[in-house]
Amino acid sequence: MRRPDFGRLSRGLRFRLTASYALIFALLFFIFAALFRERLKTTLAEQSQDDLNQEWAAMKGGYLEIDRGVQPPGSPEKAFWKYDDTDQDESRTFAEIKSLYLIADARGHAINEVINENDSGEPAVSAAYKDLGIDRPADIERRVRDGVAPGKPNATPFTTRRNSEGERFLIRSGIFYDMRLDSTGHRLPFYVAIGKSLEHDDRTLHEFTLVFVGVIPVALLLGSLMGWFMTGRALKPVLSVARTAQRISGSNLSLRIPTRHAGDELDYLILTFNRMIEGLEASFQQIKQFSTDVSHELRTPITGIRGQLEVALFTAKTTDQYREAMFNALQDIDRLSQIVRALLLLSQAESGQLTLQKSRLNLGEIVKDLVEEFQIPAEAAAVRLTADVPDDCFAGIDRVQIERMITNLLSNAIKFTPENGSVRVRLRPAEDRFEIVVEDTGCGIPTEYLPHIFDRFYRVPGSGTAPGPEQGLGLGLSFVAWIVKAHEGKIEVESAPGKGTRFTITLPAADVPADVLELERQSAG
Repeated sequence: MRRPDFGRLSRGLRFRLTASYALIFALLFFIFAALFRERLKTTLAEQSQDDLNQEWAAMKGGYLEIDRGVQPPGSPEKAFWKYDDTDQDESRTFAEIKSLYLIADARGHAINEVINENDSGEPAVSAAYKDLGIDRPADIERRVRDGVAPGKPNATPFTTRRNSEGERFLIRSGIFYDMRLDSTGHRLPFYVAIGKSLEHDDRTLHEFTLVFVGVIPVALLLGSLMGWFMTGRALKPVLSVARTAQRISGSNLSLRIPTRHAGDELDYLILTFNRMIEGLEASFQQIKQFSTDVSHELRTPITGIRGQLEVALFTAKTTDQYREAMFNALQDIDRLSQIVRALLLLSQAESGQLTLQKSRLNLGEIVKDLVEEFQIPAEAAAVRLTADVPDDCFAGIDRVQIERMITNLLSNAIKFTPENGSVRVRLRPAEDRFEIVVEDTGCGIPTEYLPHIFDRFYRVPGSGTAPGPEQGLGLGLSFVAWIVKAHEGKIEVESAPGKGTRFTITLPAADVPADVLELERQSAG
């Protein structure tokens, strides 16, 4: 039985995404639980304080009175509980107050007793308060002196203490005054403290903590399983792309991945991948066609060279025969060199190794000079060559490449124009562009061949009847197309058999960069 490769599994994108989601989910869960617990703790504390404040207000409202009456100074103080025992609410509130209380004089000593409604006395400190530990007299005296009561500046009426069993209690303390004035005309202050158990609050927080401690691992496990499932579904198209990419080779580049029509990022990935495959398919076809064309073009001159040399080796007897064989071989070698140089230059251009060297030039003068140079071959072919060019047409261009482009167009136009035909060159400038038009009255190009005339080594069928022994390499228009593209322009062709051909090239009148102009000015100076 094959054992699972956990190392490979842990390195997978699905595992890492699931682990990341689980970690983030756990972190958020713990933060939420901590914040919720803190909020619950605060709410419980505020509720307990509100309960004690209500009990304190009830005591202030008449539940507790401290009245020494006419007792002489130094006599034991007494306090009185006053409530309606027939009222259930008052009885319940009074019972809560009496569960934990302390009544002490200003010196910090508990008063003698507290008198009930039935005139029975009881201690001024409850047994539960004694378990907490009665406050030291010095502390009580200080609190009375500082005025520990609601509304006093920096007052702290609430404290938390624990009994002998560790149970927490909230204590509310403050000052009550004697009902009668003393001999100095003042009311004597008394220290009173009441409290309540926080066991319910602590138990609630403990139960909340236990619930979250139990729920978080379960929720984390379920979230991880769901994340594993959802991540698997999300990565399924990606795996499909990967499997398709593995099946793609040079023989089946037509393979495509169907989109899910969801309009999401994965569909965009699939579309991008399909476009990439289309580009690769086109490149493979171009390379395949290029290899076929190159092998064919190179085979012809090589075969000619081999044939001439074999003839010279086996049949030549005189010096003239050897000379003729070597001359023919040199012609084929020269043609072979032209093909190799043209292919190398075109390959450098299309791969970006050949960059334009733009400068601000008068394109009108360049076109006029080239037309003048082609007058002799045009006259030799009995073709009338004319030009309609303005004197000044400045533009940022690469002189060498523009001259090569116009030369190729004029050469083809003269070559494929019969006697008594005409070739015309026009230059039409505009504000942001200019047009170069080369048109002839030659044999023309059938419509079905027009899309292929810029392909390497492509020759229009039937064009071999052009005058002269040179049939061309089939690379001239490929250079023209690259030069136009490198200048960010466009080229259009209009042609019809027997009516001629018109090439219209539109180039932007781009300005030359400032640093280039500065170098030109410095060179001119």
